[in-house]
Amino acid sequence: MFESIRRFVKNEASSGLILMAAAVLALIAANSPWQHIYEVLINLKLTVAVEQLAISKPLLLWINDGLMAVFFLLVGLELKREAIEGELNTPKKVILPALGALGGMVFPALIYTSMNIQDDIAIQGWAIPTATDIAFSLGILILLGKYVPSSLKIFLVSLALFDDLGAIIIIALFYTEHLSLGALLISSACIVLLWAMNKGQVVSKAAYLMVGVVMWGSLLQSGVHATLAGVILALFIPMRGVDWDANKMQPLHELEQDLHAPVGLIVLPLFAFVNAGLSFSQLNLSDVFQNIPLGIILGLFVGKQAGVMLTVWLGIKLNLGAMPKNVGWSHMYGIAVLCGVGFTMSLFIGGLAFEQSGDDRVMQHRLGILLGSLLSAVWAVIWLRYFCSRDNKNEEDEI
Repeated sequence: MFESIRRFVKNEASSGLILMAAAVLALIAANSPWQHIYEVLINLKLTVAVEQLAISKPLLLWINDGLMAVFFLLVGLELKREAIEGELNTPKKVILPALGALGGMVFPALIYTSMNIQDDIAIQGWAIPTATDIAFSLGILILLGKYVPSSLKIFLVSLALFDDLGAIIIIALFYTEHLSLGALLISSACIVLLWAMNKGQVVSKAAYLMVGVVMWGSLLQSGVHATLAGVILALFIPMRGVDWDANKMQPLHELEQDLHAPVGLIVLPLFAFVNAGLSFSQLNLSDVFQNIPLGIILGLFVGKQAGVMLTVWLGIKLNLGAMPKNVGWSHMYGIAVLCGVGFTMSLFIGGLAFEQSGDDRVMQHRLGILLGSLLSAVWAVIWLRYFCSRDNKNEEDEI
């Protein structure tokens, strides 16, 4: 079990470094003589047609609505595995990271909402600072090496998974457009078919993925965000087959392993590249203090650490959970700050909130996410590296 966490962390750390590089490249492209080429590229319209059925979208939305469904499929697989046989399979293991994730979502949302309550368009971005980027945050944590206990890394993985679950629920409930009954009926039929396949002990990954593609296409037309197809599909992928043994018939494990590299090396970097481009030529210092970017910055940098610390403290004081091994309150504060690195999921939610509102708010929310995530990352590194006591000195315990 610990080996699966070890592989997960290593994969996420590598993904985090590549994600950073993609974000930097996007910023360079958006602030260089090639800015026009960058804009043309992300708005390039691509069409996929089968007979009379055609889907035509710019490259930006193919990545945000299409490739990100693969990312959500991976998140769903990880959540299911951890809930059944991993770090989230008992109440004692679940409660503390779940409380931390909840506090880390509520406090940032309250801060942003309090600053934008009178703006009917800006308030749509209330969920932007609630997210934590697991790839970025784990990548930073791994770079700190022996200064961070391995149990703290596992705690961050657990908290971030609950954070992802919260983001999925928020997207489903609050970022759904006008619904198409016909498309929803097709999606429902796909879900019934997936359930029947699971109950019938079908173990073919290809069969599940084929149904998942149809469900994704129908959700895309239904008004429900299409990326949720990935999460729904993950719920029905079986853990094991009838003839399962230690070496075969593990569809969920196999699919999860198959997706880690494509998601970490292709999907998330592409998402970062097309969404993180922010032209500084259009900005000045006063833009930072507009309600949207300032609400996001304060939500990520202040709200995240306050929410995580308070709820974890309450959980321990009420004896609902126990502090991870070799972890003190100074370490926990560092993790709470690190949770303010919202990047990928914050950009994703921001795109849903402001995709119809014009370039000004798109630029404002990107500015807030970049600065809030950067502040959180820098302060977390400084705190964990220079102010945290080195409780874990045994290098063999590293992940």
